[in-house]
Amino acid sequence: MGSIRSLVLMQLMILLNVILTVKASTPAVAKPGCRSRCGDVIIPYPFGTGRDCNITAGFFINCNTSFIPHKPFFGGNLEVIDISTDGQLRILSHASYDCFNTSYRNWLFYNFRLFEFSINNNKNKFTAMGCDTYAVVQGSYGQRYTTGCLSLCNNITDVSNGSCSGIGCCQTSIPKDVKSYDISLSSYANHTNVLLENPCSYAFVAEIDNYTFSASDLHGFEFQGKQFPITLDWKIGNKSCNEANMDVNNFACKEYSKCVDSENNSGYLCKCLEGYVGNPYLTNGCQDINECESMSPCNGTARCTNLPGTYNCSCPVGYEGDGKKSGTGCSLPNKDQSKTSPLIVALGLALGFLVFSWG
Repeated sequence: MGSIRSLVLMQLMILLNVILTVKASTPAVAKPGCRSRCGDVIIPYPFGTGRDCNITAGFFINCNTSFIPHKPFFGGNLEVIDISTDGQLRILSHASYDCFNTSYRNWLFYNFRLFEFSINNNKNKFTAMGCDTYAVVQGSYGQRYTTGCLSLCNNITDVSNGSCSGIGCCQTSIPKDVKSYDISLSSYANHTNVLLENPCSYAFVAEIDNYTFSASDLHGFEFQGKQFPITLDWKIGNKSCNEANMDVNNFACKEYSKCVDSENNSGYLCKCLEGYVGNPYLTNGCQDINECESMSPCNGTARCTNLPGTYNCSCPVGYEGDGKKSGTGCSLPNKDQSKTSPLIVALGLALGFLVFSWG
């Protein structure tokens, strides 16, 4: 009985040691003492839920505890679904609609404003749907712009699933560096000719990969409450890396990280150096990757040694090579070659002597 108890105790100690090791090696996400998640969403610094938990007021995340699970909101009423330290924030946005029946019109045109961040023009598109629809999207925060598209069809049988070329669905790109949009919808005949099949026009900004058009979307009123994910770009301040680095006290990039200018050099991001992982905005946030454990990069006979930001593979005594799986590995020297090499050298010397003698 005593031996079983000792064995169980030993196993528990091993398990505890593994847990502590994993916990110690897990990079920090939020500032010490700050909430690191809201519901299912992780909140990494420089974002935070107030006090000193976020780098500036523009990075404040409101964790609404009235929802189960809790929900994070940004900029007032924009629900956050993901935050990345790589400079992107994903939110949910509503669709605008313009609906008709035989006696009245019901519509809602959606808009929002961003002050510090912008809409990613590579990952999002403006989409409009309807058989009697023209849609306009415009904004004046950041880059001023106006664009839109036209969508028509005689009946839903003309529509092709997955196609937004102007028959039942149309799409256009969002310009670069825009921080707001206002959507407006209109029609030529109030959907009179297609009312039974398509009573509504819809328009929204959404991630390209998160919506595929279907003819069934033209039926009914289901899209009135639908939300779509949008990717936003964020950055630190409005200075370039060279300018920001001069202000040591307020420079956001911590040890073992590098500064990367935003595309227009207005603001910057921080990234952990190669061989490190974690949150580059926190002190001790970038931690060394133990490549020996996570990658097993060395040949089976080689010894792997983890080093700060890198690793080293060393072959056993008597073997040659770099010890890496992706390199030359470890192998025994070619004995036949080592035996014949002196002979080749001797013949070369003899030939050289003969040529010299004849000369």
